[in-house]
Amino acid sequence: MRIRAAIRPVLRAHANGTFIVALSGGADSLALLVACAEEVASAAFRGSGVRIRAAVIDHGLQADSAEIAERAAAHARSYGVPVDVRRIDVSTAPGSGGTEAAARSARYDALVAIATERAATVVLTAHTRDDQAEQVLLALARGSGTRSLAGIPAERELAPGVQIMRPLLTESAGITRADTVASCADHELDPWQDPHNNDTVFARVRARRVALPMLETEFGPGVAAAFARTADIAREDADALDALASEALVAIAAARGADDSGDELPIAAVADLLPAVRNRVIRGFAAALCGAQLTREHTQQVVSLVTDWRGQSGVNAAGVSVQRVAGNLVFLPHG
Repeated sequence: MRIRAAIRPVLRAHANGTFIVALSGGADSLALLVACAEEVASAAFRGSGVRIRAAVIDHGLQADSAEIAERAAAHARSYGVPVDVRRIDVSTAPGSGGTEAAARSARYDALVAIATERAATVVLTAHTRDDQAEQVLLALARGSGTRSLAGIPAERELAPGVQIMRPLLTESAGITRADTVASCADHELDPWQDPHNNDTVFARVRARRVALPMLETEFGPGVAAAFARTADIAREDADALDALASEALVAIAAARGADDSGDELPIAAVADLLPAVRNRVIRGFAAALCGAQLTREHTQQVVSLVTDWRGQSGVNAAGVSVQRVAGNLVFLPHG
């Protein structure tokens, strides 16, 4: 019932809407599917116009992937939920970010395509509080900033007109992997066990199987919940800092008016900004100009052109070089 309670507000907020439930056949997604099916069939949603469909994405990464996909689809049909099964190509070419990243990108592309075909505006995924804890732990291990520490967002835009929502992820829901496994047991469902979830070649699996259990043993239960809470706090802070940076960029453009060449940031406009805001302004300007994603190291090198100017040479980063010229930071895109 806790899982149904977690998804109920999301379904109510989209009356007459179609939801796509991303279904792998694992415990998390099966529990989400069943909760959605039971909720939509309940008296509370009778006549609401809310519809759900399942989407099973076959990544083709295992010899029996088609059989696994069909088994997941059969679960959906057994609950009267129509289902789309889509085979995708997972490219691991240079620049794809590895198998996990390539699979995630291709999967989301397929979910957007299915949502568009079915006139759905929301894709539901079954990420839980445990997934959030793993994400935060990995971000801490990388020495990441507040945006990465914010973890997995409970909702975001996947594509124009298509939102992804993760109702089991929110702090108020507090749904764990143990909850989804218990739900499957209660419904006599046999979820698929993804072998990748036990392969410690993946950092996420090591976080799940080794690091988090060790922390729970050493510091007591509640570590995963604390990490998830950290994500919520970091997200609030990151959103506030991003808003301040956006306001600063708008003010800079307005102040320059017709003189704005589009590739220059006035030194005077960024020198007195709070460091966290200034860093975001610099990164945001580079991203908006040419899509360059400045690393922390490159951002600090650009900052030194403002705060520690000694006539040094410019900064050469991936996609852009930055020089100080006549009181401006000049951003020069390159291939």
